[in-house]
Amino acid sequence: MGRKMWLWLLFLIMITTLAGCSKRAEEPGTPQEGVYKIYYLNASMTRLAPREYHTDTKGQEELVAELMNEFLNVPNDVDSQVALSDKVGYLGYRQEERVLFLYFDAGYTNRVNMKNTREILCRAALAKTMTQIDGIDYISIYVADQPLLDSYGNPVGVMADSDFIEGISDINAYEKSQLRLFFADETGSRLVEESREVVHSINTSLERLIVEELIKGPGTEGHFPTLPGDTKLLNVSLNENICYINFDSTFLNNTLEVKEYIPIYSIVNSLSEISTVSKVQITINGSQDVMFRDVISLNTQFERNLEIGTE
Repeated sequence: MGRKMWLWLLFLIMITTLAGCSKRAEEPGTPQEGVYKIYYLNASMTRLAPREYHTDTKGQEELVAELMNEFLNVPNDVDSQVALSDKVGYLGYRQEERVLFLYFDAGYTNRVNMKNTREILCRAALAKTMTQIDGIDYISIYVADQPLLDSYGNPVGVMADSDFIEGISDINAYEKSQLRLFFADETGSRLVEESREVVHSINTSLERLIVEELIKGPGTEGHFPTLPGDTKLLNVSLNENICYINFDSTFLNNTLEVKEYIPIYSIVNSLSEISTVSKVQITINGSQDVMFRDVISLNTQFERNLEIGTE
C-alpha cells in the first residue's frame, strides 16, 4: 500500500474518531459539569418552566445558596414567574445526610399567598432544582419550624425529583385504580390477597400508591398488616422494570408478629402486579447494604414469590 493511501486512511480514522467524540458529547440527557436547570413557572403559572443556568461554583453549600438565589429571582429577559410567592419568606436550610431541609415562614401555607396548585408546583420546582446538586437526593419543606402538611393534615415528608412530572397543568385531576395488595394471614407466615379500589391524584405513581396503601394496612377481616403505620417512605422510582423503594430507618423497626420474609414479599408481590415491574430493590436511606431483622440482606433485587401465598 502506497504512502498516500496510508495517509488517507489515517485521515479517515481521525475524522471518524472526532465525530464519535462529538456525538457522545452531544448525547441528550448527559449532565454537563457546571450546568443546571432552574425551575420557574410559565406566565400563566400552570406548568414548570426550566431555564439553563451555568456556574463555576463547586462547593455544595455555595451551590445551594446560589441556586436558591436564582430560584427566587427570575432574570429580566425570561418570561416566567417565580414558583414561590413574593409574600413568602425563605428562612434558610440545613442538610442531614442526603436530605436538604428548606425553611419558610408561615406565609407558605397561607392560601391567599400560595394557592394549592401553585404550592404543589413550587414543591416540584424546588425538588427538581435542588436535587441536581451532588449529594442531595431529597428535599423536605418546613413552615414556621414545622413539617409541611398536606390537605389531609399529614406530613408531606421528603420529596425527590422523580416524585413530580414537569407538566402539572392537571395537578388537581384524579383517577381510579384497582390494586391487588398482599397482606399477612393470621399466622403471620403466609400472604393473602386483597383487592382495593383507590382514587388518587394522577401525579402519584402507581408504585408509590401501592406502597402507601400497604403502610395504611388491610381493610379486610382476617388480614393483618405487614408494615407498621409509621413506616416512612422516602422515594419510589422505576428504571428498566426495576422498582426502587427507599425507606428511612423506621422500616427496620418492624416488630409485627410476622415472619421476616412477609414484609419484603408483601411489597414485592404487590408491586409485581404492575406489568412494568419485574424486580424490586429496597434501600434504607439510600443504602442497600442492610440486613432486615438480621436475616434478609437487602443487597439484592427481589422477584415475585407466589409460594408464600395462601394454599
